[in-house]
Amino acid sequence: MATINKIMRAFTREGARGQRFTPEMELRRALLNCLLWENQFYEDGVAIADRIKALVPTVDPERTAELAIAARETMKLRHAPLLVVREMARHATHRGLVADTLARVIQRPDEMTELLAIYWADALGPQQQRKRQPVSAQIKKGLARALTRFDAYQLAKYDRDGAVRIKDVLFLVHAKPKGAAQETVWKQLVDGELASPDTWEVSLSSGKDKRETFERLIAENRLGGLALLRNLRLMQKAEVPRRTIADAIEAMRTDRILPYRFITAARYAPDFEPELEAAMLKSVKDYARLVGRTRLLIDVSGSMFTPLSAQSEMTRAEAACGLAILAREVCDEVEIFTFSNEVVKLPPRRGFALRDAIIGSQPHGGTYLGKAVMEIDRKGDRLIVFTDEQSHDQVPAPKGRGYMVNVASYQHGVGHGPWTRVDGFSETVIAWIAASEATMH
Repeated sequence: MATINKIMRAFTREGARGQRFTPEMELRRALLNCLLWENQFYEDGVAIADRIKALVPTVDPERTAELAIAARETMKLRHAPLLVVREMARHATHRGLVADTLARVIQRPDEMTELLAIYWADALGPQQQRKRQPVSAQIKKGLARALTRFDAYQLAKYDRDGAVRIKDVLFLVHAKPKGAAQETVWKQLVDGELASPDTWEVSLSSGKDKRETFERLIAENRLGGLALLRNLRLMQKAEVPRRTIADAIEAMRTDRILPYRFITAARYAPDFEPELEAAMLKSVKDYARLVGRTRLLIDVSGSMFTPLSAQSEMTRAEAACGLAILAREVCDEVEIFTFSNEVVKLPPRRGFALRDAIIGSQPHGGTYLGKAVMEIDRKGDRLIVFTDEQSHDQVPAPKGRGYMVNVASYQHGVGHGPWTRVDGFSETVIAWIAASEATMH
């Protein structure tokens, strides 16, 4: 007779003994690094989305709502928090928090239409229009509250073709306008009479000379920081003067741009690497300091070098490099190492030179995190590991303060017990470490 009286073990994808998580911890690690439905090295996007769906009803409703809000506001994710709210609406235990959570999570008009697309995704098929589920009252309330926050410019900018349009949201939720002006805007939305927004996207697609358009947008300060970074190669192709572009980079706001964005921009526009590096270092200069001695350990195994999404060439290794660059700037004393099959110590370079040293430090092979920790960890030091946690070997407890920064969404991982877990590749993970240590004193 078969027995079910067995100890159930958890293992990483590379075979190391993993840690068993509480449902909340498992939802956190699945959610906070998740570009929804995008494949990762070891798991496909559907499996990760299905795990999020299964976990939502097992986690306390308030904690679930807090995680959805953190995913949107702190980690800057768009689709994953919408999926969490949709799943909350399925369960009576969570339903009462849906409207408030949705109103926080939706920050762009097109996120309302994405939410409804996710809501009705179960009914996709030839009979799609007839099979759409009735939308719950809490979802309608959240959408109605979100809808009143957007002005004519925002609605026009994000009113795009698709199975669900913004006017469909308006018809569905029967929101009440805040006044006569908003009522007029909504009527124009329904009638298709909203004025085309004067955005850089519209300007560049108008057929006018690209160089003149870019120079006008820069002179009028119409390109935000991210838009500037994304268009560097197009500006070069349009023969915008180098000095004009360099001055724009120097003047751009950097407080909301993560270090890895500069790394990606430099890949496509290497001519501007000096200016991009200066802007990147400026973006981290006001961060809280990490006092004492710190050792940084960065995963350069093969699984770290797959793109974050089908639309992006940026890898988790580059995200880890961005965090390492940031940490390097805020540490009083720092030593930097990479690990894969071996452990390699790097010179404590700054900026893009540190990125180059990390990426080129050794072949991108296996993940022997346990061996690396045993080799470099020292009592009294702070050890910060940037990894996807898919180790071949068992990871020991840290001898000092140990932080395991997880940059992937995999179900099982290492680094629990005495390790302090941090999930995500936002710049806030370093700020969180500094803030958590400040409360200890």
